[in-house]
Amino acid sequence: MMPDIELTPGVYTWGALSTHARAVLAETPVESPDAEARWLIERAAGGRPDGAATAPAYAVGHVIDMLERRLAGEPLQHVLGRWAFRRLELVVDHRALIPRVETEVVAEVALEEAVRQGAPRRAADGTGGRAAGEFLVADLGTGSGVLALALVDELPTVEVWATDVSSDAMAVARANLAAVGLAAGRVRLAQGSWFDALPDDLRGRLQVIVSNPPYVGADEFDELPPEVRDHEPREALVGGPTGIEALEEIVVGAPPWLAPDGALVCELAPAQATRAVKLAVAAGFAEAEVRPDLAGRDRVLVARRPQGPSGNPAGCRGAPVTGLARARPSSGQDADGGEE
Repeated sequence: MMPDIELTPGVYTWGALSTHARAVLAETPVESPDAEARWLIERAAGGRPDGAATAPAYAVGHVIDMLERRLAGEPLQHVLGRWAFRRLELVVDHRALIPRVETEVVAEVALEEAVRQGAPRRAADGTGGRAAGEFLVADLGTGSGVLALALVDELPTVEVWATDVSSDAMAVARANLAAVGLAAGRVRLAQGSWFDALPDDLRGRLQVIVSNPPYVGADEFDELPPEVRDHEPREALVGGPTGIEALEEIVVGAPPWLAPDGALVCELAPAQATRAVKLAVAAGFAEAEVRPDLAGRDRVLVARRPQGPSGNPAGCRGAPVTGLARARPSSGQDADGGEE
């Protein structure tokens, strides 16, 4: 039985509206009705309102509309229309994956790999160092643009090529450029499939390639939670029959595009960790490991290309390789995974 959403005609304070929203959501399976009610109220108010102030009639209607959408099973992020990712607040809708905390870990690893290779990181006061030269990154399957935008936001000298095969996703990423202000000038959007979207003159020059590719298997799609399965783009979730196909294509195709000592950073499902490291070793990477997410699950492949003449020959498949993975049997399918 659906909770009663409607309010009797009258004037309501923001406090009364918040109480109503909490009561409605408390009768549903949502995990945090108090938090969700607060987010809905703040979205309708455009900020945190005074609980004693009168809510305008249009805002009351907006809250009721958002409650109806939430009770119908629409993800909270879609209902709000925006969601936070690291330091940014981004447009979110059905055209691209919802930003998730696992992907924030991917962003952090990509940032660390860029800094390791000499990219200055923005200081807490918003300032940053000066680059000794250009620093190029590619975000393959950018979706809503979260990884590309996090990188240009926090690395003041980096230029990112953000690609996606979906014109819908490209539109969301374009809308999100405003979130990073002037740094948007260091983002290049290119539509196409993986490396096909990149200009050929980037070959051998990318210091970091980052991606959150689709990694759910086709036969696992129906097992995803309804909020994911029914509201997020299937093509951004399903990587192929087994789920590892897109990841394999990126790992195999990355070495010619990376500069010596450049790094590939990819999100994956925990059960794919061992296979991903083996793919990276076979592709000629000098080092490959899988790092955990905040819950301790294997989540991020990091593979580094050989250093070149000063170390191992760049691209040499016979170079010494360190393959590290903490792969464990997975007890269930991840709800996320795929192009953002």
